[in-house]
Amino acid sequence: MSSSAIILISLSVALLSGLLLSRLAKLVRLPAITAYLVAGVLIGPYILGTFGIPGLGIAHSQIASFGIISDLALGFIAFSMGSEFRISALKKIGKQATVIGILQAVFTTILVDIALICLHFAMPNELPLPAAITLGAVASATAPAATLMVIRQYKAKGPLTDILLPVVALDDAVGLVVFAISFGVAKSMSQAAVGLAAIILEPLLEVMLSLLLGFIMGLLFTLCEKYFHSRSKRMAVSVTFVMLTVGLSGLKFQISGIHVGFSSLLACMMLGTVFCNICNFSEELMERADRWTAPILILFFVISGAELELSVFADVAVVIIGVVYIASRSLGKYIGAGFSSRLVQCNPHIVKYLGITLLPQAGVALGMAIKAAELGTNGAIVRNITLFAVLIYEIVGPYLTKISLIKAGDIKEHERVSARDVAAKENNS
Repeated sequence: MSSSAIILISLSVALLSGLLLSRLAKLVRLPAITAYLVAGVLIGPYILGTFGIPGLGIAHSQIASFGIISDLALGFIAFSMGSEFRISALKKIGKQATVIGILQAVFTTILVDIALICLHFAMPNELPLPAAITLGAVASATAPAATLMVIRQYKAKGPLTDILLPVVALDDAVGLVVFAISFGVAKSMSQAAVGLAAIILEPLLEVMLSLLLGFIMGLLFTLCEKYFHSRSKRMAVSVTFVMLTVGLSGLKFQISGIHVGFSSLLACMMLGTVFCNICNFSEELMERADRWTAPILILFFVISGAELELSVFADVAVVIIGVVYIASRSLGKYIGAGFSSRLVQCNPHIVKYLGITLLPQAGVALGMAIKAAELGTNGAIVRNITLFAVLIYEIVGPYLTKISLIKAGDIKEHERVSARDVAAKENNS
């Protein structure tokens, strides 16, 4: 059997397993994303993948070949989130979202730093100081994909949802800057001779250049779509520019010893922001793009589940550090979001529930953990703790987000009607 045939069969099994498990998840009132992640674990390297039967499961050797799907899915997620930065909406909640996005991320980093530095003195060999400081910065990141999927599945709408998406989007930008500073300090502690200016400058350049790339692509996107009038072709143009932006974000080069790269999340986010503020029918195109990307997003989460390293549970030290990290980060997000939202006089439901909806963590945090590999042994510790946290947060986080949105009144489950029920009603009438 050819390698391409095996990949196609594996992807089909992944998609089908995610869909089937989502039906079971509905029976126990769990978000579909949780089902997708669990499906990934079941067909992943630690369960079905261990049998080595082509197409039955996903082996470790196959995961790297699915990277393009993850990159593309994250690009579309960021593109969709960029549409939340409409000027009309930002005039109402722009100040609130900015203050909350910055303060809760910084507060979380400080709280996790304090908790892990204290743990360092109790476990100096298992948790070196550079690893503790780096993990504090990783804690600031939130997973936009999980949050967006829950909002879409339950068609959440209300004050909490309105401010949640911009805050999550800002969270990643703030997280990258915080990580730049913390990582620079950690690396200077790990190495005797290091270009601290370059370490701090590289992530800052990444943020600015990514936003510039997204801005330019957004202008070109808006210009290009004017030459097409049918809905299908306009949607095709949307897909083209998201794919192109993701591709260009993969470019890396070096200038005077400084490594320059791009963040596809920030670039695609800016692409969506520019487009939705210039194009007067962007909402329609965004809805069509969402339908087109549905299978890709399911595959993304199933593959993410397969990538989760269950082996981290075998290390007692990782479990102890991971529990402290999760507890302090959760507390930081909850208190930080509550305090900052109260500071800018938000709705009481936002004050009470926003922090809980910020708990999911995945892609951006894992990206930071990969970057931390430059710390050597300390980087391996950061990676293992991040993997442990992602495993917990990605399974529990979406459910907590759903509960919070229900409590805030943004999800009204009794109003949800399936397309099958609607069709049956029409046929009977």
